[in-house]
Amino acid sequence: MKKTIRLWCAALAAVALTALAALSVATPASAAALTEVTNFGTNPSNLRMYLYVPDRVAARPGLLVAVHYCTGTGPAMHSGTQFAALADRYGYIVVYPSVTRSSQCFDVSSPQALRRGGGSDPVGIMSMVDHVRQRYPVDPARIFVTGISSGAMMTNVLLGLYPDVFAAGAAFAGVPFGCFATTNGSEWNSECANGQVSRTPQQWGDLVRNAYPGYSGPRPRMQTWHGTNDEILRYPNFGEQIKQWTNVHGLSQTPTFTDSPQSGYTRTRYGGSGGQAPIEAISMQGVSHNLPVDAAQALRFFGLDSTSPTSPPPTPTPTATPTTPPPTPTPTPTVPPGAGCRVWYAVNAWNTGLTAEVTITNTSATAVNGWSLAFILPGGQTITNGWNATYSPTSGAVTARNVSYNGAIAANGSVSIGFQANHTGNSGRPASFTLNGTPCSVA
Repeated sequence: MKKTIRLWCAALAAVALTALAALSVATPASAAALTEVTNFGTNPSNLRMYLYVPDRVAARPGLLVAVHYCTGTGPAMHSGTQFAALADRYGYIVVYPSVTRSSQCFDVSSPQALRRGGGSDPVGIMSMVDHVRQRYPVDPARIFVTGISSGAMMTNVLLGLYPDVFAAGAAFAGVPFGCFATTNGSEWNSECANGQVSRTPQQWGDLVRNAYPGYSGPRPRMQTWHGTNDEILRYPNFGEQIKQWTNVHGLSQTPTFTDSPQSGYTRTRYGGSGGQAPIEAISMQGVSHNLPVDAAQALRFFGLDSTSPTSPPPTPTPTATPTTPPPTPTPTPTVPPGAGCRVWYAVNAWNTGLTAEVTITNTSATAVNGWSLAFILPGGQTITNGWNATYSPTSGAVTARNVSYNGAIAANGSVSIGFQANHTGNSGRPASFTLNGTPCSVA
């Protein structure tokens, strides 16, 4: 049994690392630095905590807890997703919990973790949330949680344990609250991971309600994402989450709204048709556990994309030490169309699909303001969706252009973009790239 658990954990770790390649990566333009916070309160499982406060925060900022995948860390979640870069734009604060146990997976299985105030990781995370709320003017109605894989499981757990704290959550490739429960000390539940745990909506809902007996207040909204080809936390877990959270909200399992936000995606909403319905579920056809994380869509669901920064952050009680010195702010320059550039391009392919991560580095001494990256896709490849750039056309000679928040690339700075594509057998990469008409070296 222990050997099986180790194999499962190793598989999950490998896929989680691969999944990072499909995430949106960006370097925040501000001088704000990720900071480790110590002595933040009760911390039974010895979590580390990292805080990102943008240079300018909203007058009443939202607070987002962003929870990493197995083998991940808080700093990796910070650098490997768009949540910090978007915090620069919208003025909310981000907390990144970080596991210290050897698996680097969050505890979503022990009896302690599945009971409000019971101990383990959820208690430590809540201590950090309380710590931040004591030091910044956080809007108590705008506290949210999101996570990937193990972090998506923790998203479900936190929404179940602390419905009076979290207004909503976004889970990328997770399982329902209580699905991973074990009593033998194991962190892994193969039956749940394989999608073999099926309960009635009432049974799933009771697991959540029994975690905080007597609570009768409003329940958090839930957004859940899952790939149909998820080989680690298999796709039936997507439907079981829908069962659970519709029941918790007292809703029918029949969608009130269905659409396809992009090719291969089916989005259903329950209890409402708008962008902040009580439940929103996105099924991703043909996508594995290595799913792209759309931070902008999570923020849209939360409502965190509607408040612009209005004031510098207050000076908190000094309990934190920066993990890295803040970079020197770069003055706004003119745009040299002939700036030097380097492109790093990585492909993760399966059957007839692939994801590509592209990092564009400006190797010149002057910043670029506004960019377009031109390349020729190998024959048979067709882009179905992308992130951090617009792509036109979707095959052949493609041009990727910056979006509103990443048009500036500082001298020696980088920006990362990516896309998902279909292929007919050739999953190779383009032979060459040009940035604003200038050929780039290829790493």
